[in-house]
Amino acid sequence: MSSAAQSGGKKASSLLVVGSVGLDTVETRVGKRAEVLGGAASYFSVAASFLAPVRLTAVVGTDFPEEHTKLLESHHVDLAGLERVPGKTFRWSGVYAPDFSTRTTLDTQLNVFQDFQPKLPAAWTSSEYVFLANIDPVLQLSVLEQAQTAKFVACDTMNFWIGGPKRPDLLKLLQRVDMLLLNDEEARQLSGEANLPAAARAIRKMGPSSVVIKRGDAGALLFHEGGVFAAPAFPIEDVVDPTGAGDSFGGGFMGWLAHEGDTSPETIRTAMIMGSVVASFSVEDFSLDRFKRLDLGQIRERFQAFADLVHFEKIKL
Repeated sequence: MSSAAQSGGKKASSLLVVGSVGLDTVETRVGKRAEVLGGAASYFSVAASFLAPVRLTAVVGTDFPEEHTKLLESHHVDLAGLERVPGKTFRWSGVYAPDFSTRTTLDTQLNVFQDFQPKLPAAWTSSEYVFLANIDPVLQLSVLEQAQTAKFVACDTMNFWIGGPKRPDLLKLLQRVDMLLLNDEEARQLSGEANLPAAARAIRKMGPSSVVIKRGDAGALLFHEGGVFAAPAFPIEDVVDPTGAGDSFGGGFMGWLAHEGDTSPETIRTAMIMGSVVASFSVEDFSLDRFKRLDLGQIRERFQAFADLVHFEKIKL
C-alpha cells in the first residue's frame, strides 16, 4: 500500500492531472501483456500518489475493468473526475525493439477518448498544482479556463500537436503555463533549433518559465530561471517495459512540488531527481505493476543512491 498520507508531516498541496486512461497491449523482449492499464494520466497519478494526493480527470468506457479502478483507488487517487461513458475505452498497442531504442505503434483506438471534454468537479477548480498530460491543446486550454487560480501549471505535448493544424492552439497554451515537458526531438521541432540549449531558450520565450527536455535513458535537462540542471536517468539493468516512464517522471516531479508546496529553483531541481527516481521504478515491470510493490522506503533508498551516483567533490586547481 502506498499513499501520500504515509509521508506524514505537513499537508501536501492539491494536485490535478487531466489526460488519458486506457488499456495497453505491449510487447517487449521480456514478453507480452494484453489489455493492461495504461494512459498518461494513469502513470502520472500513481507515480505522484506516493508524494501528494492526486485528482484525476479522464474518461473511460463501460468496458474499463474494475480491477484498474480499484488500483487507482488503492493509491488514494481521487476519481471524482473520472467519467465512465457508453462505449469502449481508449486502447493502444505497440512493440519495442530488443534494445528499447525504438517503439512501433501497432494500433491506436481513441474510442470514447475521441469525444472527451474535460469537466472538473466544482471543488477541483481551485487545485493548486495542475498537470496537463498529452492531449489536444484545445482541451488543455479548456482545463485552464476551469482552473484559473492554479499556483503552478505544467503541460506535456507531442509532435502531432507541434507540427499539425493545432500548433496555433499549442502556442496559445504555452503563454499560460509555467512549465513545458517534452522530448529532445519535440523540442527541436517546436523551436526550429537543433541545439537543445538554444531550443529551450526559444521555447521559454513562447511563455513557459521552465522547460524540461526528456532524453530517455540519457535523463532530462531543466532550463529555468536558476540556469541549467541535468538529471541523469538512474541506471536500471533489467528494463521490462518503458511505457509510461515519461509520465511517471512527470508524476514524481509534480508530486514533489505539491508535497513541498513550493516552486523555488531549488525545489524544482530536487523534483527533477524525484521524477527520475520514480520513473526508474516504472520500467521494472509491465504496466503499473511495479508500483504495486513500491513504498516510500524504497523511494527514499533509491533517492539516496541517486545522490551517491551523482555526488562529487569540488576541487581547487
